[in-house]
Amino acid sequence: MSVLELFTEQQSLQRLGDDTQWQWLDNKLYRRLVFEDFVHAFGFITQIALLAEKANHHPEWANVYRTVDIYLTTHEVGGVSERDFTMQAAIDKLIR
Repeated sequence: MSVLELFTEQQSLQRLGDDTQWQWLDNKLYRRLVFEDFVHAFGFITQIALLAEKANHHPEWANVYRTVDIYLTTHEVGGVSERDFTMQAAIDKLIR
């Protein structure tokens, strides 16, 4: 599968497997993280920003106090692609 080939919902869910932390939501990969406080949440966002800039693949996210919602989608294909799963793996490494 090409890096920019669109994944169907079924393909994405199969790829996620038993990972209950990430979900399929509105044709995107989605995860909510809750941190100790705003400083920790913002620090995590900063770490993702550095990864995203290096990969030239930028997530959509929202931050309210200590909560960070992350949405991964590839705008060039109008949905989820291999690039999103690569970014998901990089984000997961930051969390562990």
